[in-house]
Amino acid sequence: MRLWSSLSDRDAVPSFLSSRHPQKPSARCPAGQLHTPAELFTMSIRLAKPDDLLAIQAANLQNLPENYSMKFWIYHAMTWPQISFVAEDQKGRIVGYVLAKIEEAEEDESGNKPQNDNGKPAEIHGHVNSISVLRAYRRLGLAKKLMLLSQEAMATVYKANYVSLHVRRSNKAAIALYQGALGFKVAKVEAKYYGDGEDALSMRLDLDTGKP
Repeated sequence: MRLWSSLSDRDAVPSFLSSRHPQKPSARCPAGQLHTPAELFTMSIRLAKPDDLLAIQAANLQNLPENYSMKFWIYHAMTWPQISFVAEDQKGRIVGYVLAKIEEAEEDESGNKPQNDNGKPAEIHGHVNSISVLRAYRRLGLAKKLMLLSQEAMATVYKANYVSLHVRRSNKAAIALYQGALGFKVAKVEAKYYGDGEDALSMRLDLDTGKP
């Protein structure tokens, strides 16, 4: 089963490398207000490119308290180019992104790979470092689509067994997306994970790699 099977046929894409799909405008706002700019344009989602990094960093600085140097963005984009995606409007402006990485168990000096708590070799897994959508473009399903495409690429390209992420305990909207829409489960609580002392929920979702 494809990881984005919960999307409608209209929104489905043939593969994670061909990921442009239209976003249907929502109903007119109450009291006769005009649509938001996001609702007026056809949205698309595609793989992130090096040329997008300045816009991605700008979106991160605008929306999130967890910020990173350009070196961080470049490293992820160049090391794992197949699993980070951007959402853009009809004019090509970046309005959302997901930045992810792959974590593989490295061998020790004896050539042995680390083991998990069950004594089995540690699994390859993906990790979502950062995801954000500009405020004016929210409630269009972009965050969900960004996540689904990244998850699909993790499983398809790298055969990742699961994906993990951290989220602020107070971020109810993000938690609802991860748990309700995407099926993540809380693996543990990491106390004072963030710089301001707030706890993080460490969340995990098993991926279908197609292995027997």
